Amino acid sequence: KLMMGLSLLLFGFRHVKLLRRFRHEHEALREHLTEPVESPFAIQLERTASATKQPLDEVRAIVSDWMVARPGRYIRWFRRQPLLDEIKRFREAGGKTALVSDYPAQLKLEALRAVELFDVVVANGEASGPSRLKPWPDGYLKAAERLGVEPKRCLVVGDRDDADGAAARYAGMGFRLIR
Repeated sequence: KLMMGLSLLLFGFRHVKLLRRFRHEHEALREHLTEPVESPFAIQLERTASATKQPLDEVRAIVSDWMVARPGRYIRWFRRQPLLDEIKRFREAGGKTALVSDYPAQLKLEALRAVELFDVVVANGEASGPSRLKPWPDGYLKAAERLGVEPKRCLVVGDRDDADGAAARYAGMGFRLIR
C-alpha cells in the first residue's frame, strides 16, 4: 500500500479529487441503489464524471488506470497465502469457488496468480457483474446460481462485515470475517 500511495503522490496527485469522488459515489450507490441495474460500475463512472465535470471517457481511463491496472503492480506483495492455500485445498477436495467483488477483479486475480482458484467471478465493472453493490446479495446469489449451489450451502469469506457479511446474511449464506 505504501508503494501505491507513493505512486499516487508522485504521478497521480492531480487525480486524487476525482478518485476520492469515485470512491464516494461507490459508497453512495452501496447505500442508495435499491433497484437492480445493468452496471452499477457504469453509474458510478457517470456520477463521478458529472460531479467532477470531467468527460466520461477521461474518468473511465483514470479509474481504469488507478483503480484497476496500477494496483496489479503491487497487489502480489499482499497475497494472503494461507487463505489462498485454504481455497486451493477446498477446490482439490471437490469444492466450488466464486469470487464476488464490487470492483473489477480479473486483472487483480491475474496479478495474484489466483485465476485458477475460482470457478466463477462476479465482479462489478466486468461482464456478468452484480446488478447492485453489497450489502445487496445480488452478486452472491448470481455466483451461487452459476456454481449450481444452493445459497444455504455457501460460505462467504470477506473482510467487511457491513458489506460482505450483510450481503451473505441477506442471501442466506454463512459468513467468515477475515482481517
